[in-house]
Amino acid sequence: MKRVSWVFCLIGLGFALANIGISTAQESATPGPEYKVLPGDILKISVWGEEELQDQVLVRPDGGISFPLCGDISAKDRSIVELEEEITSRLTRYISNPVVSVSVAEILGNRIYVIGQVKNPGTFVVNPQVDVLQALSMAGGTTPFANLNNIKILRRNDGQQRAMEFRYNDVINGRSLEQNVVLQSGDVVVVP
Repeated sequence: MKRVSWVFCLIGLGFALANIGISTAQESATPGPEYKVLPGDILKISVWGEEELQDQVLVRPDGGISFPLCGDISAKDRSIVELEEEITSRLTRYISNPVVSVSVAEILGNRIYVIGQVKNPGTFVVNPQVDVLQALSMAGGTTPFANLNNIKILRRNDGQQRAMEFRYNDVINGRSLEQNVVLQSGDVVVVP
């Protein structure tokens, strides 16, 4: 009888420890920054109870979208919550208490480019949290001829282009980790 009670005690302790581990993992998880819509993204917009107001829309190159009864809306660099609020506000003229849902059906606007001495250069559609090392990995890694300590990240802001240095050997050895920046849409990683 004692052996059976010890087994149940150990099983109970195992469940308790598992639950503690799960709740600790959930509490320590921190949400990432809110996604901002980019040209090329496809949004799914629906209004509850209104079959005619269910659609997927492409964010145009100018950052705008069009939706019935709302007209043109600027979506570029706006969050999903901001778009839901804007569409809801515009629909209240026609519908009493509209319940609007906006989601990103496809993230196609967040494109980066990796060129030069990599195995698979090209354009990559990425999630918004890709850093330089991850981009190099997506491009299949570097070739034996790559100048690893002279990699550049080209970024355009407000019409001005700037170059940021990336010294691969420093970063993989744990030095100057600030070089391993999170890439932004339109960034070009150049591996000479």
